[in-house]
Amino acid sequence: MAGRRAAIRYAKAVLGLAKDQNTVETVNNDMELIANTVAKSKDLSDMLQSPILRSELKKTALLEVFKGLNLITVGLIDILISNKRINILSDVASAYNHLYDQFRGSEEATVTTAVPLTDDLKSKVLAKAKELTGKDIAIKNIVDESIIGGFILRIGDIQYNASIANQLNKLKREFTLN
Repeated sequence: MAGRRAAIRYAKAVLGLAKDQNTVETVNNDMELIANTVAKSKDLSDMLQSPILRSELKKTALLEVFKGLNLITVGLIDILISNKRINILSDVASAYNHLYDQFRGSEEATVTTAVPLTDDLKSKVLAKAKELTGKDIAIKNIVDESIIGGFILRIGDIQYNASIANQLNKLKREFTLN
């Protein structure tokens, strides 16, 4: 938990600096690249978490893997290394991406369905989510057959559960109470 809070603090600081230097978009691209690469590479993730490897070796490896980074991103790597927090680099990158989406006025909605969303249904969900929040929404579809049918829409801390499994559970609770 403490690592997550620290990652958010670093991400806020980087976003503030990027705003001052008008490089918010460029830094976001760097952060997306870092978050996606670390998530997909077990070796890179293990290297960042390793207490055995020296910090300078980690820095050299990161700068070699991520060539052409913005100076703010390189500065973040330097700060994390000097503060012995390089192990939270991926968390900082993810937190920055989330803060960037909020800064732009967009948000990610998670839609859980029993079957994959069709393009038509996806556009209807996007329209409804935009109507509810007033923000640009990106949809992430999760397929979970246990909900039987319907959908569960989650935007930030708001959840709308219109699944068949939820309706069956409500009926079950009503019958057991009477």
